[in-house]
Amino acid sequence: MANNISFPCSIILLSIIFFFFINSSHAMPSFNVQRYGARGDGRTDATNSFLTAWSLACRSRARAMVYIPRGTYMVRNLVFWGPCKNVITFKIDGTLVAPANYWSIGNSGYWILFAKVNRISVYGGTIDARGAGYWSCRKKGGHCPQGARSISFSWCSNVLLSGLTSFNSQNMHVTVHHSSNVRIQNVRIRAPSGSPNTDGIHIQSSSGVAITGGTIATGDDCIALSQGSRNIWIERVNCGPGHGISIGSLGDYANEEGVQNVTVTSSVFTKTQNGVRIKTWARPSRGFVRNVVFRNLIMRNVGNPVIIDQNYCPNGRGCPRQSSGVKISGVTFANIKGTSTTPIAMKLDCSGSNHCTGLRLQDIKLTYMRRSSASYCRNVHGRASGVMVPRNCM
Repeated sequence: MANNISFPCSIILLSIIFFFFINSSHAMPSFNVQRYGARGDGRTDATNSFLTAWSLACRSRARAMVYIPRGTYMVRNLVFWGPCKNVITFKIDGTLVAPANYWSIGNSGYWILFAKVNRISVYGGTIDARGAGYWSCRKKGGHCPQGARSISFSWCSNVLLSGLTSFNSQNMHVTVHHSSNVRIQNVRIRAPSGSPNTDGIHIQSSSGVAITGGTIATGDDCIALSQGSRNIWIERVNCGPGHGISIGSLGDYANEEGVQNVTVTSSVFTKTQNGVRIKTWARPSRGFVRNVVFRNLIMRNVGNPVIIDQNYCPNGRGCPRQSSGVKISGVTFANIKGTSTTPIAMKLDCSGSNHCTGLRLQDIKLTYMRRSSASYCRNVHGRASGVMVPRNCM
């Protein structure tokens, strides 16, 4: 577990150095989107004004700021390309809204995208993708676009996202893909509990990501760690409603990357469908999950507070019904307390061909309807210590 212990210290040190470097300039040029024609009336298309401000800031040899003052700015798809010549600060004091017609942003897959940018800080503000019309189309089974992720960082490094509020994403709210040294802090994410596929934060093929503070209430996972997530630190997150914090689903592809060195700590789950979960499809895969710690967590009326599901098939249709090739090892569940809305509060359902190994359970106390809850184990090897409610079934 050495990686899990040393990782937060290293990322805090990197963050201090990075933020001192960003803020060390007293003469940072500012590129105000209103200077380039943006009107904060919520109706006038400000897309080109934002792209112009970004282009000028990105070409600046000095540290530069893109500034969005108070007001409501309607923008279509925004792709902010790097690399830039110096550090960029993207300061939002206003609100960004998507066009009312969900087709306007829904076909691209992204609404606001930062791509190939090194040393970028995004502060404050509100973004509202107005996803209700798109969700309605999805639920009716109509002809719908693929849906847009609200704010994304792809192939980026040294990223800070701080104090952002995201409402009503069509698809995922915040995504981090193929990026490194990313800090997400004190974000507020909200969409109705019935909104489909609206993950709060989705991480894939990225390393050195710290998520600290914030409230996530949405229709899917509060946080999802997909293939290739490495060195992830999550703490002080309030999750719910939603589907909990998940690793997976994994096993979509035979040759996908594994997930390793993950810590989820000091967080609260309220009325979520699941608590902390590892989910893999029951099909061949070379993937893995290893060195994961879930600790110091509070569950408040949560379904499946502790769950490993290697027979994942959410709709019960077209299930692979094979044996999961994803190898799970070195997972710890420690000091997890609260109330379960399902009789089985701890379900560890592992692969028949690749048993879960090296699991550790410590000080679990989860009740169901003011009584002891139950546990279920299959193909699990490990040890338990301390208080165990439900009982250890390994």
